Amino acid sequence: MTKAFNESEIQEAMTSLTQSGWNYSESSKAITKVFKFKNFIDAMGWLIKVGMTAEKLNHHPEIKNSYNRVEILLTTHDAGGLTEKDIHLATLIDKLNR
Repeated sequence: MTKAFNESEIQEAMTSLTQSGWNYSESSKAITKVFKFKNFIDAMGWLIKVGMTAEKLNHHPEIKNSYNRVEILLTTHDAGGLTEKDIHLATLIDKLNR
């Protein structure tokens, strides 16, 4: 089982992610980011790429989609917080060609 990060590990991991728009929530022990697209079709096309990436890693985000707005929430539930899996998936999501 993957171990959740401690406070200093979270701060270190968030250094680059904060610059790209990810936010850490202490209350949910998760990171979130909102992505905006031209329209619903563009958002859904991108979401398919996110889904395929997540499936390859066997690590699945919580996703909220409203028209052209997509919110991604990442946490490792079985570890009880943020882990390397979340950071890795967030990095890959940021690299997806939109």
